[in-house]
Amino acid sequence: MYPEERETFEPAKIAPGVEAWTTHDEAVRTAGFWVVVRKLPKVYGRLLRECFRAGPMNTVAIIGGVTSAEILTAVGLLATTDVLSSLLTAGPTPERVRAAAPGLALMLIALVVRAGLREIVDWQRSRLVPKLQLAIRTRLLTLTTAVELVAFDDRRFRDVLHRVRDRSPDAVTGLLFSGLETVAGVFGLVAVGGVLTVLHPVLLPLMVVAVVPSWFASVLAARLVYNVYAETSGPQRRMDTFADLMSDRRSAAEIRAYAMGAYLLERFGALARYVRDAQLTSENAQARSQVFGMALSGAGVGLVYVVLLILLNVGAMQLAVAGTAAVAIRTALSAMRGFSASTNVAYENALFYQDYVDFVREAEHRQESSGNSIPYSDRFTVALRNVSFTYPSAATPALRGISLDIAPGEVVAVVGGNGAGKSTLARIIAGLYRPDSGRVSYSGVPIEQVDRRWLRDRIAVVAQDFTRWPFSARENITIGRAPNTEPDVRLRQACLASGAAEVLARLPDGPDTMLDPSYVGGTDLSGGQWQRIAIARSLYRNPGLLIVDEPTAALDAPAERMIFDMIRAEAGGRAVVLITHRLSGVSLADRIVVLDRGRMVDCGTHAELMRRGGIYHDFYRLQAEPYEDRMWNAGTEALSRNSSGDPSPGRAVNTDDAAG
Repeated sequence: MYPEERETFEPAKIAPGVEAWTTHDEAVRTAGFWVVVRKLPKVYGRLLRECFRAGPMNTVAIIGGVTSAEILTAVGLLATTDVLSSLLTAGPTPERVRAAAPGLALMLIALVVRAGLREIVDWQRSRLVPKLQLAIRTRLLTLTTAVELVAFDDRRFRDVLHRVRDRSPDAVTGLLFSGLETVAGVFGLVAVGGVLTVLHPVLLPLMVVAVVPSWFASVLAARLVYNVYAETSGPQRRMDTFADLMSDRRSAAEIRAYAMGAYLLERFGALARYVRDAQLTSENAQARSQVFGMALSGAGVGLVYVVLLILLNVGAMQLAVAGTAAVAIRTALSAMRGFSASTNVAYENALFYQDYVDFVREAEHRQESSGNSIPYSDRFTVALRNVSFTYPSAATPALRGISLDIAPGEVVAVVGGNGAGKSTLARIIAGLYRPDSGRVSYSGVPIEQVDRRWLRDRIAVVAQDFTRWPFSARENITIGRAPNTEPDVRLRQACLASGAAEVLARLPDGPDTMLDPSYVGGTDLSGGQWQRIAIARSLYRNPGLLIVDEPTAALDAPAERMIFDMIRAEAGGRAVVLITHRLSGVSLADRIVVLDRGRMVDCGTHAELMRRGGIYHDFYRLQAEPYEDRMWNAGTEALSRNSSGDPSPGRAVNTDDAAG
């Protein structure tokens, strides 16, 4: 869906380590002026629709203000002709001044109203920008939270999402600013051209003669300025990344633990020096180009004045018309310079805005689908038939031909080595991934036909990398569910069952303690405490299907046993899928599913799998051996000490024990 991205400059023109942050810079640097001009009208059309959606009245006011201001430019020029004609005619000075008074009044009114309109345009633009940025951000977040989960496993999708999220609101604002300047420049040139055409047929070609050299000079200067911006924008963004890393709490501990401060500062300094050198080189080039541009522009304007003098000398043009033409040409030169500069600035913003348009199209295409069927019970059977799944851009499937039934009230453990497909299977069972082939159903209803909201309400997932929400402890548990009663009985039950009640009891403000130390009064939890909070969150939902992925990874042995006992006790009428590397508690499961390289290679109870041997038997024995060895050694040492008459360390000899 996305066009191929050209991400680098030539090796000699880019700082080391910058390539990944220079998206679009090469396109901007190499684009000619007319390439830019051809692309912008379509982009401005899209932007205009965005503006109308965000603030229709503000948009109308801006368009009307810009148009009216440039029309008043033409009115002022025409009034200038009348004023000059009146002042330059023969007769007493007072009479000439009185004759010029209406024109002067019209010029003054046009000047004042034009200035007022520009202020109104700026005011309306300042009102439109926050509305537009909010609309862009809201649309992005709405689409992002509704796309299918597998989209986040697509590298291209994540890259564009990151770029769009960081750049689109500012790019749209920049495009709006530069777009208004570009439109004002075009309208100004048209208005001036129209006035000159009315005054004398030869004046329009004269304006072109004056404007073209100035346009060439301004384009040259603007491109030099913009080239350095394009060449250093990637390094500037990378410098911001390093600055954020060095000032962020999440990375502060590791920076100090690994003494990374000097390394990060050196990387930041290398980029800063590259940006500085590029800017200094650009300043020298700009100085040379400005001298050349001013000379070229001066030659063009001088040629126009020579022609005007010749026309005046031969009587082909009135002095008043020539004076108006001089004012008009200066106005046209100013409009052309603004048009050239704003067009260059608009181009990169247009590229990032196109990213936003492409992302919206892609995200709309990748929204989660939903049926409208609801299984007959909240306690449902999950059935997988020959299910296979491959991650985007992966060379091999993560799951191959999985068939499995999970009944209400049943505890099913899924075990296997790293990369066996355990977490992928959990997401398939939860309906977070749709299989590439095969069938997933809930009480006989295919997943394609199940109402997605109904399914989400009845499945709870404790992910291996669960989110530590920067909210209160209460919100961390009840998130997505409003408490039903006061005090909330379900909250208390979930905390007692998961062991989170002990965690809450130790917090300074109990359940209302903010679980983020970066906020006033906030605190943080240990990994094991967070794990209890995450399990309480899943139990609070009272799901028909509970999926727990590595629930004891951050727990000690007693807490691990408690969690396994809790999962067994809380099963009740709900189905439980338990995914773990640690096999000490899976013997409590009704069935154990063994995965290897995406395939289900065995299934049965703990006793059955141990009798059959195979992967599960080997894993279990491998994990048990260290404990058995320590127990054997401890027993051997105790017997040795007792036989020699030495008491065990830390334990007095008990004659009753010896007799026993």
